[in-house]
Amino acid sequence: MHANNLHKDGYDFKPLIKTVPELAVFVINQADRRPTIDFSNALAVKTLNQALLKYHYQLRYWDIPAGYLCPPVPGRADYIHHIADLLAGSNSKVGTPNDIVGLDIGVGANAIYPIVGSHIYGWKFVGSEINPVSLTSAQTIIDKNPNLKSHLTLRQQLNADNIFKGVIQANDVFSFTLCNPPFHANVQEANAGTQRKNNNLVRNKQKRGTTSHSLSSQATKHLNFAGQHNELWCKGGEAAFIHKMIIESQDFKNQVRWFTCLVSKKDNLKGIYQQLTAINAHEIKTINMSQGNKISRFIAWCF
Repeated sequence: MHANNLHKDGYDFKPLIKTVPELAVFVINQADRRPTIDFSNALAVKTLNQALLKYHYQLRYWDIPAGYLCPPVPGRADYIHHIADLLAGSNSKVGTPNDIVGLDIGVGANAIYPIVGSHIYGWKFVGSEINPVSLTSAQTIIDKNPNLKSHLTLRQQLNADNIFKGVIQANDVFSFTLCNPPFHANVQEANAGTQRKNNNLVRNKQKRGTTSHSLSSQATKHLNFAGQHNELWCKGGEAAFIHKMIIESQDFKNQVRWFTCLVSKKDNLKGIYQQLTAINAHEIKTINMSQGNKISRFIAWCF
């Protein structure tokens, strides 16, 4: 993980349980007696998130509706820290170090990127979202956390065919955009991906020899990797979504310093670079990130 990531050394469960006592029931022991949770259990993951966000990011309240995407906080924090490096390494023509504003495309019901970015770096954010339930959830998080009220503003994307259009306004200036795009091309592909992830978690759990004495049958009924269709899939999948983002970015090149977007599938990078070269992007970067055995990346470009 990034050297500045608060979670790079793993989870210290004692203060987390003290912060959110409900977490205790989900803590299990690995074969080497180190504590962990069952990451295939959505309720366990959400409770861990609540503890992490309250303990490390001083939130008073955080929750999401059932069936909505529950983000892994360490990985999301890595994206934020690498964006900070990106901004520090460029001669920014938009914004200043003390007045950085980011645009979160698809802020979701969880609002995780603005939570982390505002707390760690003091950045301000605009969060766009097409799903009204997600918007309501994110607004509730803002309303119940006074430290977020001056750092996050929400805007609804009313046209599913647009990404930046209808969200970026005439007088807006952003230091960066970020996005966790829908990865899959259809619901069948999304469901297959979810099943693969859960199967991998079960295999990893068996390898670690994790044990549990207190998990309830109700808790173990839930599987992780929930998400609404707009969070998980779109027509054409990740490649088509990012292609649309690249095309639209041309219209806002004087209002945004760095456009960025996560790229789940490494094989998509070749086509992305070809598209960015075709529109004469001035600078293109691929920033690689590593969280344990997982390798991820985001693409960044500017004009």
